[in-house]
Amino acid sequence: MTYDFDLLVIGAGSGGVRCARIAASHGARVGVVESRHWGGTCVNLGCVPKKLMVMASDYADMVEDSHGFGWSTAPGTHSWPDLIAAKDREIARLNGIYVSMLEKAGISLFTGHAEFVDGHTLRITPSPLAPTEQPRTVTAERIVIATGSTPTKLNIPGADLAITSDQAFALPQRPQRVVMIGSGYIGIEFAGIFAGLGSKVDLVYRRDLPLRGFDPDMRTALADAIDARGITQHRHTNPTGITRNGPELVLTLDNGQSLSADCIFMATGRRPKIDALGLGNTSIVTADNGRIQVDTSSETTHPGIYAIGDVTDRINLTPVAIAEGHNLADRLFGTAAPRQWCYATTPKAVFFSPPLATVGLTEEEATQNGAVDIYLTRFNPMRYTLAGRVRRTVMKLVVDQQSQKVVGVHILGDEAPEMLQAVAIAVTAGLTKTDFDRTIGIHPTSAEELVTMRTRTRTTPKADK
Repeated sequence: MTYDFDLLVIGAGSGGVRCARIAASHGARVGVVESRHWGGTCVNLGCVPKKLMVMASDYADMVEDSHGFGWSTAPGTHSWPDLIAAKDREIARLNGIYVSMLEKAGISLFTGHAEFVDGHTLRITPSPLAPTEQPRTVTAERIVIATGSTPTKLNIPGADLAITSDQAFALPQRPQRVVMIGSGYIGIEFAGIFAGLGSKVDLVYRRDLPLRGFDPDMRTALADAIDARGITQHRHTNPTGITRNGPELVLTLDNGQSLSADCIFMATGRRPKIDALGLGNTSIVTADNGRIQVDTSSETTHPGIYAIGDVTDRINLTPVAIAEGHNLADRLFGTAAPRQWCYATTPKAVFFSPPLATVGLTEEEATQNGAVDIYLTRFNPMRYTLAGRVRRTVMKLVVDQQSQKVVGVHILGDEAPEMLQAVAIAVTAGLTKTDFDRTIGIHPTSAEELVTMRTRTRTTPKADK
């Protein structure tokens, strides 16, 4: 059978775009369907605009800290609309770059909603962004689902009064009082953004520490940093409902407390954006959590249909989706062995102020394999000695005791993500504590602490199984 395309990608996010471009570079006939944002969530409603807003939130502290260095700077007045407008201009520029990259690669672009007719056929309905396009049906030998995920809300009364991250990027004004529900990446980052820009922020979450799944020492350090940022934490609490009281919103908690705010923000998880894809016209199977089941080759239970990125139940991070897309295109259309990535040492970052970054195993995870040596340091960086601010940096090395390999590195502090990207190479390569020790540091930096921690803080025995 002759198909319109060798590969058709649904979704022009980071993973889908990489997959399409690499496939086209191998000579495949490729089409991409995108219904909303060229560049996907990361560029439009995620990583990029979020980090721009984190940067904006740091400037007030910089002005205050400059006084300790002899500057007579005075605090200014922040304009939220100006920030949003500047952010929107940058996102529009990036949208254009994504479209240009795809067009230069010879890829056919469709702006609309894709729905499966069968395992090789998609019906494309034009979106409002492309009013002149006509509905069409296209066929492909292989199809990749890369539609990403969308925010979810708690199922409580009044949930419709809350916003999610999608709406946060387009608020016309900065709310003076914000209640943030959830202590994962998004909740922590936006709590820091609003607090840094001057909002009063309450952070509500059900556990004893934020960032479930991260190393306990770093979670404790982050909780301290949240307090230092002026954010009020409400631990061990669950929201029960939201009501409107005149111009304000009121969140009730299961401990009987009520919190009033101008904005209630739910950062309570995400789900795959697949509901309207017509998967019932295929034999694709989804897991209990709604995510598409794939094998190690990213193929779904329907032969010839693949899925990458946040629609699957793997590591839901932009660089991982890019790696998955690149690898898949190489395997399907390349002539050489596909590039390999080490997903086990995927570094992660949470862009709070200060940020947290981590690579490898937590202390708890590492003890599943044997006893570990822990090296831990806490200090106030040089920048804050003259500024008079207490803003702790915390660094932790997790070392497998038998092999002496550094199996985990965790940092909370200024520029932690920038440091961790390089350190991730060392952890991926399996370097030992001796390798760290024999590396000469750069002085004076915070990063040199990574190679000067000589005294073991403690030893943790192998966990009982």
